[in-house]
Amino acid sequence: MLKNLIASLPAGFKPTVGPALLLAAVCAAPLAQAQAQAQVATGRIGFVYTERLMTDSKMAKAADAKLAAEFSKRQKAVEEMVGKFKGASEKFDAEGSSLAELERTRRARELFNMQKDVERMQREFQEDLQQRKNEERAAIAQKAYKLVEQYAEAEKLDAVLVEAAWVNPRVDITDKILKLLDK
Repeated sequence: MLKNLIASLPAGFKPTVGPALLLAAVCAAPLAQAQAQAQVATGRIGFVYTERLMTDSKMAKAADAKLAAEFSKRQKAVEEMVGKFKGASEKFDAEGSSLAELERTRRARELFNMQKDVERMQREFQEDLQQRKNEERAAIAQKAYKLVEQYAEAEKLDAVLVEAAWVNPRVDITDKILKLLDK
């Protein structure tokens, strides 16, 4: 094989190195290339379960308590309105057959308007609550992102993933980020 390789060299070429050294160089080239590819393929990665950051961190728990306090009055008002509607509806169902047509129509209209008010009140409450939750989660996510970036740079990670079909627990850095987030 070596003779064939030497024979395939250009006509005026005379090897100045011994055939053994030339053979070593020819054999080492693919190995060096394979080693370079292996080094590129062995990047370091980390993985973060973002949902755990949004639920398990002290910051998230404090945000939940803050929202509960902020919206407790409105929630009670909605619940009272629902209770009033149910009471009025039950009363109408019980008395509806004995009422005069004009009175029954008037009370049915009142119930219909009350039902629309209750639905509107519930919808507005849910929308406002969801908006505030999103604002609080955005603040947590912003801080967590900075911490993930700092951690990745300090640990010399090449990538940090937040979504995957499967994750080996050894690349999970969620607990470390939670500790940093809770400081």
